[in-house]
Amino acid sequence: MTEWWYNHRTGEVEEGPQSIWMDRDGPFATREEAERAPEIARERAEAWNAEDDD
Repeated sequence: MTEWWYNHRTGEVEEGPQSIWMDRDGPFATREEAERAPEIARERAEAWNAEDDD
């Protein structure tokens, strides 16, 4: 099964872990999901902040 990674330093999606661990987020199940990595991270941060406000 292929895993996809998002390199937040370059903004590129990688098939398999190609860059060093500190530069990438993942793994993701699909390329499309990896492409959305910055958006997913924002959504999770907003949800965590909302929990903290409760």
